[in-house]
Amino acid sequence: MKKFRKVLDGLSSSSPGGVASPSCGSAAGTPTAHAPTPQDIHVQETLVSENFQICKTVRHGFPYQPTCLAFDPVQKILAIGSRTGGIRILGRPGVDCYSQHESGAAVLQLQFLINEGALVTACADDTLHLWNLRQRRPAILHSLKFNRERITFCHLPFQSKWLYVGTERVESSNIHKCSIVNDNLMMTTMKFLLWFESGTVVQWDLRAKKVDFRIYYDEAIHSVSWHHEGKQFMCSHSDGSLTMWNLRNTARPIQITYPHGKILKDGRKESCKPILKVEYKTSRNSSEPYVIFSGGLSYDKSGGRRPTLTIMHGKAITVLEMDHPIVEFLVLCDTPYSNEVQDPYAVVVLLEKDFIVVDLTQSNFPIFENPYPMDIHESPVTCTAYFAECPPDIIPILYSIGAKQKKTGYSHKEWPVSGGTWTLGSQTYPEIIMLYKLKTSKVFEKPKAGDGRAGELVEEDPYAVQMVSWCPHSRLFCVVGISSHVILYRFSKHDANTQIVSLEVRLQFDSEDVISPSEAENNPCFSDPSSPQPPGSPGSGTQDSLPCLKVKSRPVRMPPGYQAEMVVQLQWVDGEPPQQITSLDINSAYGLLAFGNCNGLTVVDFLQKTILMCMGTLDLYGAADPYQRLTRSPRKNRQSTSGRGTPTPLFVSFDLLFSASFGFYFCFHFGLETLTAPFFPMSFVTVKGPGRKLSLPTDLKTDLESRENSFSRSRSSSVSSIDRDTKESVTTLQFGESYGRKGDALPTACLWVGTSLGVVLLLPISIPTEEEERMEEPITMGPSGTVLMLKGSVLRFAFLDCGGALIQSPYEVWRDPNGPEDPDRTRRRKLINFSPSSSQEACGDGHLAVVCSEKQAKVILMPTQAVLFTHNITESSFLLRADVVSVCNSVCLACFCANGHIMTLSLPSLRPLMDINYLPLTDLRIARTFVFTNGGQALYLSSPTEIQRLTYSQEMTDNLQDMLGELFTPIETPEAQNKGFLKGFFGGNAQTFDREELFGEAAAGKASRSLAQHIPGPMGLENMKAAAGGVVGDLARARIALDQRGERLGELEERTALMMNSAETFSTHAHQVMLKHKDKKWYQL
Repeated sequence: MKKFRKVLDGLSSSSPGGVASPSCGSAAGTPTAHAPTPQDIHVQETLVSENFQICKTVRHGFPYQPTCLAFDPVQKILAIGSRTGGIRILGRPGVDCYSQHESGAAVLQLQFLINEGALVTACADDTLHLWNLRQRRPAILHSLKFNRERITFCHLPFQSKWLYVGTERVESSNIHKCSIVNDNLMMTTMKFLLWFESGTVVQWDLRAKKVDFRIYYDEAIHSVSWHHEGKQFMCSHSDGSLTMWNLRNTARPIQITYPHGKILKDGRKESCKPILKVEYKTSRNSSEPYVIFSGGLSYDKSGGRRPTLTIMHGKAITVLEMDHPIVEFLVLCDTPYSNEVQDPYAVVVLLEKDFIVVDLTQSNFPIFENPYPMDIHESPVTCTAYFAECPPDIIPILYSIGAKQKKTGYSHKEWPVSGGTWTLGSQTYPEIIMLYKLKTSKVFEKPKAGDGRAGELVEEDPYAVQMVSWCPHSRLFCVVGISSHVILYRFSKHDANTQIVSLEVRLQFDSEDVISPSEAENNPCFSDPSSPQPPGSPGSGTQDSLPCLKVKSRPVRMPPGYQAEMVVQLQWVDGEPPQQITSLDINSAYGLLAFGNCNGLTVVDFLQKTILMCMGTLDLYGAADPYQRLTRSPRKNRQSTSGRGTPTPLFVSFDLLFSASFGFYFCFHFGLETLTAPFFPMSFVTVKGPGRKLSLPTDLKTDLESRENSFSRSRSSSVSSIDRDTKESVTTLQFGESYGRKGDALPTACLWVGTSLGVVLLLPISIPTEEEERMEEPITMGPSGTVLMLKGSVLRFAFLDCGGALIQSPYEVWRDPNGPEDPDRTRRRKLINFSPSSSQEACGDGHLAVVCSEKQAKVILMPTQAVLFTHNITESSFLLRADVVSVCNSVCLACFCANGHIMTLSLPSLRPLMDINYLPLTDLRIARTFVFTNGGQALYLSSPTEIQRLTYSQEMTDNLQDMLGELFTPIETPEAQNKGFLKGFFGGNAQTFDREELFGEAAAGKASRSLAQHIPGPMGLENMKAAAGGVVGDLARARIALDQRGERLGELEERTALMMNSAETFSTHAHQVMLKHKDKKWYQL
């Protein structure tokens, strides 16, 4: 049997068609035998390992699974905690910072040290962390781990150095005081209010260390809010009621209200939902306070209602309905002092999947327009694309047209979260702007239940976007949908009333269908459109020859922006839906669109609106098939059954498998199936679609493992045909100027095709050169017999000239298809062609082709097709993403592996430059959305709602500190209101009372070591180092040292001023006492 296998392998390696024998050597830079050496192409490689470094940079989008919220009213920055241990700190646009707890424990509560540049986080692992915000990347200074008690609540008074921590034990609940490194004085009040879920309220006198009063109420308490004078407080309860209590009489509440409950006819009160939180705020401009709370609706009314936020101001009650459940809300006030009139001006509402701010200064309570793009997850993200160095005119035009899509009715006031500093200059890295949104569903008729094939897919979201292709220069945009359809869009600045062209393709070829030579003559691959169609072909009228969706047949009015021009759909065959599209490419200069799946390849001429080619994968080989495909018995016709899902193809490229459930990479956004176009200093596209059950393997992780195990037998370059399955997918496509055959003297238009079996095919294309002929004469193309082979599924093609420079694909310069006719300007197409021989007189003819698969990378010299370099990238895993990118004025191959490694290889020698274990592949979403781009940047979807950007460039890592915004800005703390002579006279002594007398070691003794464990942070104020090195780091450290020195001087000056004020107060009081008793006798005293 072993000898028989060797014979078959030998036959495979010697099959006709000029198959290049691949080099299997794993040593980078090893020339293949009988091939030109690297010296023959004269490429001076400049990249070295020191040019690369992995570093996370910025995170965009909405925090996933938010848990808590905090706001600094002086610095005007906002913090959001999440269930995964993340902290998102937001300021003005451009000031956006993400930090992560190493433990990954959920963040339960956040407390700013107001105007101190610090933040306290309480986590679910019963640990408190103190974060330093006086640096561009926050770091933990200290941590305190509670050993035997669970943290339930934290309270940090303004200008206090004591943090009050509520805990829970099995037998009791406790309050602990934790010292925070801060030398400011205490606030003057000595009263402390404790409330418990059971309905008990306790007030402590901190000075006397005793209980002033206890309140026992029948209903559970969810929150408490003080009146600013400290004489009253309000509680919210589980029965939907609000109670007001006065400290003079705590026997019963002075007021009980049910804001949304009514008294029924039988005298019973209407049952209501709990009020989870209440805020009680006073205003200078009105004698009526603001009472703001969440929940409290009656059960009868809330059955069909969404979550609500209620604003009560006097007799007016406004109910704001939310799209998602409310996690928490905060009322923003002008003063940081809790004992002053609050003057609320806005309400920040944190929802499960959104973040809004309500303007309280206007009677209709409008919301502010959110400057942060937090709605990239409006529908589930399915795919992402990242474009750097876009044409300079594309960003403004997309923004101007996208601005017309925005909603109206926003507040005209400035966004209230305006803290931090960020200089808008040449480095705009932290910024992301939502440019444009596009809905693909508008192209189709709305499907109805029971309406043919489309009706069966209604519940599965037939419009979900699967992948995209975008040409920024010609502004062509192509979308692949889950229903095996391709939509071509053109950009126009004018509206149009357009008829959408619809083409239908039958792409259903199986290796089981063996065609004899006589049958092949009667069924040519390239059929004449005017010839009669066989049964089941497009236009035959049978029920099977139908697409999944119905394109609108009437002219459609389209607004300025991207307008649908053509739709290509795959048909149902033998009662089965078409297979998912696995690859896509478009070229504006050629006027061609190509896509493929596990059955074959289709090429469309979108200028003439015709199907140019529709071939099965096996037919692409011609006589050059390197594998002996086993003949099988003919397939029986299978009838469709109701409720049948889309059958899963046996071989689907890994790239598609991940794109299929989460979509694609690009710059546009859909509502139901939205494409979103956010913009950083480069362009980025996200594609989204609503949640659906896809017809793919149910357990993607199992499929990952099965694919991993299959490499040993089905992805090697010399495997017996007995062990190889004949199902072969088209996994990647690339149009470009190349040499279709070895004997070609000049480059021509070609289509490079890569398959799931590691085979590379070249299809030369003959295109008329004159524009008139191009619109009338047919294009010819077909298999050339050229076959190259790699290990694993082919992922990427790229082309270099013989000097090592990247060759771009030719493109057509954009022109407005609906623009007004200008007699002085021609309407001829303007093509930009990057020929391999146009810039290399010294290097001679030819170019280099870089081909990367899941296992291997090769550099091939064209037109000789000699393999110059081969590098086996991984043996134990496989690549998920590979891109040829520009870095440091050179090019390299960047790869992301399934084991979490990020690697870069030099070009053309494929010399390893970097191999870093970035993150294990614990989330399949990362594999689906990871993408590289030029300039040393990459991104992926770190959660269903967040985009994580990173850099693999050492230069960008060094300059990152200058690109990010400053969270902390030195601002003078607002002065407290004057209390008047009487309050200052009778309460003056309280200002000098320091709680060190209550909680210090002298009064309370040392804390028990078993209670909590102190954990020093990795970075302290005294030894904090800047994240970047070199000159930038030195400057950062110098600036930090200067800030610290200024802070110490400021603190000394404040203490001196306080001592002087205290001395003046004492002198004044002493003088008053002397004048009062100066003329009295001793017996009159």
